[in-house]
Amino acid sequence: MSQVLEQSIQINATATVVERCISDLALMHRWLNPVLRCEPVGAWSTDVGSKSRFIIQIPLLKPTLNSVVVQRQPGLVVWEFQGFFQGRDRWECQPKELGTLLLNRFEYDIPNPLVNWGFNTFAASWTKQDMQAQLRRLKRVAENS
Repeated sequence: MSQVLEQSIQINATATVVERCISDLALMHRWLNPVLRCEPVGAWSTDVGSKSRFIIQIPLLKPTLNSVVVQRQPGLVVWEFQGFFQGRDRWECQPKELGTLLLNRFEYDIPNPLVNWGFNTFAASWTKQDMQAQLRRLKRVAENS
């Protein structure tokens, strides 16, 4: 059974600038949670089929999600994850009269019942708060670019 976390934020920058913050690895590392590291598998790209690893910097464990870009259009990047959970992370830039509305939809399934219980008990609310914080950091990066 999939679970969904969805957030949005209004950004006073063009959709092109906001999209660049999502698709440029150096800019991405400015707003990603510092305990989360994104490493390309091969050359970095957000083209469909491009692969990367998202590594949670927990000492000794370093849980890793392998990801592939499964959908890409101007203003839209969708990563699909495999690892200790499966899911999709959708980033969509919607141009507005005064900037861009950025939507982030994180849909996931944790097939292992023990990991699912642990995540829902200990990490789900932290993940939602972290998504909000990431959007605020991304907003700052985009508005200052």
